[in-house]
Amino acid sequence: MTQLTIRSASVAEFAAAVDWAAAEGWNPGLDDLEVFHRTDPQGFLMGWLDGKAVSSISVVRYGPDFGFLGFYIVHPDHRGTGAGLATWNAGMAFLADRVVGLDGVVDQQENYQRSGFEFEGRNVRLTGVPELPVSSEASSDLRAFTPADEAALLAYDRPFFPDARDIFARSWVRPGSSASRASKLALRDGEIIGYGVARACRSGYKIGPLFAEDDQTARNLFIALCKDLPLEGSAGSEVSLDVPESNKAAVALAEDFGLQQVFETARMYRGTIPALPWQKTFGLTSFELG
Repeated sequence: MTQLTIRSASVAEFAAAVDWAAAEGWNPGLDDLEVFHRTDPQGFLMGWLDGKAVSSISVVRYGPDFGFLGFYIVHPDHRGTGAGLATWNAGMAFLADRVVGLDGVVDQQENYQRSGFEFEGRNVRLTGVPELPVSSEASSDLRAFTPADEAALLAYDRPFFPDARDIFARSWVRPGSSASRASKLALRDGEIIGYGVARACRSGYKIGPLFAEDDQTARNLFIALCKDLPLEGSAGSEVSLDVPESNKAAVALAEDFGLQQVFETARMYRGTIPALPWQKTFGLTSFELG
């Protein structure tokens, strides 16, 4: 194999990896890359042969102690050449001694275990056209996110992730460049008790995160977010929700609205497995950045 060069990629360069992810059936959001890359501009690596991108990995640093790994892809024409292992090693070196999380697809989980990752729990993607109550009305304690809510939302979000992710979260809850995202807050006595984000994807929509203090709040948020659809730019009407299988109420919520399982991953960690409030997690933020 010609010498592989691995380096950080720009947004424009890493767009090729997003296309590869789409080809693998991961259904990226229309504006995901813009927010993802802003979180850690140096953490999106690509391998190059003769000036052509052949491999990718995202290794996003959230503070000094935690990182999340995603977009580990080798172009089909270059699999079995060593490009994948070299890119993996570069990504792991970039994260150094941090605890590292990932959502591993089924056929890679044994490889991740050999690299020191331990299984934490199974996540499932449920997809379908939501069957919403005909007479449902948005609850009076639900409203759209505004910039004035930022500090309170970041404080609410913090326990749901192993490290602070303020750069990511403050961008994620705002509308995308093509008005492709919508965010809703649930409040009680003026305090946030849940929030969710819906975004347009290559096909249909994803809702994530969907965090709530209880099942009814999560259901109210899900209905309200679905009522905001269609968002500009999406070609489909299906909605996907990625849920931790251990949260039975989250699985039941998705199934009650007519969504069905289409995909699964394993949440895995290298290093100490963080204690997160999975029973309040009704929808994961993303498989790519955690």
